[in-house]
Amino acid sequence: MVVSPMSARRLDKRICLLAIAVLLGAAAPAPIVGRARVVDGDTLTVAGVRIRIWGIDAPEGRQTCQDAAGHGYACGEVATARMRALVAGGDISCVVRDHDQYGRSVSQCRAGAQDLGAAMVGAGLAVEYRRFDGGAYAAAEAEARRARRGLWAGTFEQPSEWRADERGAVAAAPPAAAPSGCVLKGNINAKGLRIVHAPGQRDYAATRIDTARGERWFCSLEAAAAAGWTPARR
Repeated sequence: MVVSPMSARRLDKRICLLAIAVLLGAAAPAPIVGRARVVDGDTLTVAGVRIRIWGIDAPEGRQTCQDAAGHGYACGEVATARMRALVAGGDISCVVRDHDQYGRSVSQCRAGAQDLGAAMVGAGLAVEYRRFDGGAYAAAEAEARRARRGLWAGTFEQPSEWRADERGAVAAAPPAAAPSGCVLKGNINAKGLRIVHAPGQRDYAATRIDTARGERWFCSLEAAAAAGWTPARR
């Protein structure tokens, strides 16, 4: 059979397109699937992977807000409880979009057909993270604000600002004295992660121990690991 030059070019083009599709499919990371353990309103652990929900920022676990009557309430705990309810039905699926400075997989996650980020913002229990989501949840936030749902029913400090205030307060506090021979710093960061810093690591000098928040000194990495602290990456 004789193949015309035009037919040959078309065939070559189809083969190239098919090869590109195969390569793109092979390069796409597999979603992280499993039951979720909720850390707070925007952080989960799925299949052993720490997940930061993409595109949203929820109140921190210890953060408080004011309701419509001006009364304080634990909005961080309310957001955490809502996330627990959203993931309680079974496995969730997370597509990794990025990684943050804490080593977490920043991911868009779904419980069935429900986008967890959209659900939290729509309930008024998280704000759109405008720097990162490209407006994906802008409509959901506008509707929650209009309906005065969740945080929008009263007043609250943006979670990012609350974290910055917490860091400033920790930096201003006098450091706790280290027990003799115990120089490892067990810090609890703004996301509630327990990180232990060793001398010579990047953040060791800047890390201050506030024992009133549950932070502590350790004499060995083994003791820190047994107590639930994770070594700093750098």
